[in-house]
Amino acid sequence: MVLNNITYTIAHTVLYTLSLLPWKILYLISDMATPIVHKYYRHEIVSRQLHESFPHKSEEELSHIERNFYRHFCDLFVEIIKQFSMSREEMMRRMTFSGHEEMMSQCNSRQPLMLVMLGHMANWEWVASLQYWLPRVHCTQVYHPLYNNIFDRLFINLRQQYGGETIKMRQAVRRLIQLHQEQRITVCGMIADQQPKWEAIHHFSTLLNHESAVFVGTEQIAKKIGCKVYYASMTQPRRGYYHCHFTPLTLTPKDEPDYNITDRYMQMLEADIQDSPELWLWTHIRWSRTRQQWEERQKQEQSDKQVRTDTQERNE
Repeated sequence: MVLNNITYTIAHTVLYTLSLLPWKILYLISDMATPIVHKYYRHEIVSRQLHESFPHKSEEELSHIERNFYRHFCDLFVEIIKQFSMSREEMMRRMTFSGHEEMMSQCNSRQPLMLVMLGHMANWEWVASLQYWLPRVHCTQVYHPLYNNIFDRLFINLRQQYGGETIKMRQAVRRLIQLHQEQRITVCGMIADQQPKWEAIHHFSTLLNHESAVFVGTEQIAKKIGCKVYYASMTQPRRGYYHCHFTPLTLTPKDEPDYNITDRYMQMLEADIQDSPELWLWTHIRWSRTRQQWEERQKQEQSDKQVRTDTQERNE
């Protein structure tokens, strides 16, 4: 515990010191790192996923997207580092929002909780600064803990420095129900474009020329509680500046057919990726779990369950 605290203090001090560098220097570091990262970090994964996602684009177009993606990818690192010392005024100048006022106007005491679905687009880490724009609202975000305890602690503190709350994924349902019951006006951001683990797969949707296993947790929570759901569209007007616009996905989730909210989210996310493919996080492995594999696993689990039941009955 003591060693962890010392390591955390050292890491935080180093990152904070680096964050004091001017933007020009940080982006120069990013520019210098880009060709190296492009060559050695998951190049084959990025290239393969781009080719599969955009089969009608030429090699020249795909290479252009790939180069721009790695440039943006390296920018993300220096922008996250810069967060350690960014002032409120600078963050509000560089990360702007729209649609949040309309979102608040649709809020009421019966539905105080609003869920926001977003993807790994542009600079999703800066979305936590929404708390600056909605000071009277409790802004939260659901996150998956990192394997490295030091970096997990760094990112939690980085995200909560704006005054919001981070909620561990396994505690999300209980905590959001609690906030709803307290009638506390809350906006909760949930990134839903990652590939779920086998045991968490319940539905497949379409994304970028792929049949994709998707998280349905946001939809399930919305239907259980009856809260409105919005989509956060992320754009980049220019380097180092981002904009997030909130669009309603559904105001009456309990009236929606199963998986309709999730499918609509995937459609809106795909439209954003098609518009600015370089802003999506292509280094994540997205499509390694297919429907066929999932169905085979389901059949095997049913078979194993039946064998256990038969064995138990014979023993009795």
